[in-house]
Amino acid sequence: MDLNKPKIKLSPPQVLVIGFATVILMGAILLSLPAAAADGKPTPFLDALFTATSAVCVTGLVVVDTGTHYSIFGQLVIMFLIQIGGLGFMTTATLFALLMGKRIKLKERLIMQEALNQLTMEGVVRLTKYILIMTFCFEGFGAIVLGLRFMQDMSPAKAFYYGLFHAVSAFNNAGFDLFGEFRSLTSFADDVVVNLMIAALIIFGGLGFTVLVDMFTRRRWKKFSLHTKLVLTMTTLLLALGTVSVFALEYSNDHTLGQLNMGGKLLASFFQSVTPRTAGFNTLNIAELRNATQFLLVILMFIGASPGSTGGGIKTSTLGTLFVAVWSMIRGDSDVVIFERRIPKDQVYKSLTVMFAALTLVIGVSMLLSITEKAQFLAVLFETTSAFGTVGLSMGITPELSTIGRIVIILTMFMGRVGPLTLAFAIAKKNRRTAFRYAEEKVMVG
Repeated sequence: MDLNKPKIKLSPPQVLVIGFATVILMGAILLSLPAAAADGKPTPFLDALFTATSAVCVTGLVVVDTGTHYSIFGQLVIMFLIQIGGLGFMTTATLFALLMGKRIKLKERLIMQEALNQLTMEGVVRLTKYILIMTFCFEGFGAIVLGLRFMQDMSPAKAFYYGLFHAVSAFNNAGFDLFGEFRSLTSFADDVVVNLMIAALIIFGGLGFTVLVDMFTRRRWKKFSLHTKLVLTMTTLLLALGTVSVFALEYSNDHTLGQLNMGGKLLASFFQSVTPRTAGFNTLNIAELRNATQFLLVILMFIGASPGSTGGGIKTSTLGTLFVAVWSMIRGDSDVVIFERRIPKDQVYKSLTVMFAALTLVIGVSMLLSITEKAQFLAVLFETTSAFGTVGLSMGITPELSTIGRIVIILTMFMGRVGPLTLAFAIAKKNRRTAFRYAEEKVMVG
């Protein structure tokens, strides 16, 4: 044995990618077991891998119905995978380390910094503790409220089991449900308790743990960080725009809002503007929406949630940074300024990198699926964006995907969950310094 042989050193992004892949593989093996299926027959490995990837990447796209295909054991495996995927496997590992009284070393802190998308290592362990406490509080409260509501339709044990599963699924922006027949929450379109509780869990889960900690510790707008202000502003604007747009576009559609009274229309419009921000639940039949509404959902899915959250997409702060940069350019300002703070230009470049990488991925995958799948292009674009944004909404083509299509969507979900949080930012953080600078020369733009 060569003791002088150098050990393989993995960077934090590499550890995260390998970690997520390992959890997915373990989940796929468990879900392919006969005990995980309701009929006691082994689930085809590709279907199990698709479900495990969707759960760990908190997406919600499924090729088999979660409520009817999987047994209680299989559903618990899915819920556990959702929890790991939402928190991040490093946060979960930190939880076990803290419970066992182990000290968090520098290497683990570096990986946690990367996983939580923090600028420095300072306070990452404390932030992780806040994340765990807040997660269990939100999920616990949601489970109780939803359990009490479901008790009106089922036994107490089943009601609270459903309450816990859907609370975990909602807070982690996963979109998995147990109601069967791929119907999600369509039977609760005008149910105030279910809609508002699920929507609240989705919104808080999608704000990002850094923002939640900032809100609960500082409590005043003036004391919030610029990041928190930008995220809250963009989230509010997107929710308002989405609600008004869905209401206006679907008001007279007899297959969607046309079936509901005015209160139901408003509630369903609000809920359907919340879920594309990477949650995946739906109270309206997505396939019956007008094309304009479906394309609006594509845009919202592409934007997604906020950094350091349980959601995907390019993130609200990325879009907000680009909007402010464009506005500054139009005004002729040399600096990108918002809320009396200047955003560094390297962060503008990072935002452009994330946007361009995401567009390239979505366009490339959509073109590939348009060749391999027998579906309209809007349905293919919808499916691709849903996978990239780790949303889970679908126009109904997921179960009909070919083998190639399923593999492509699996990879897209994985890249959507890991890529924006790790790969793009890790690349952008590398400042390549040279001993000289080339002469500057302008090009014609626009």
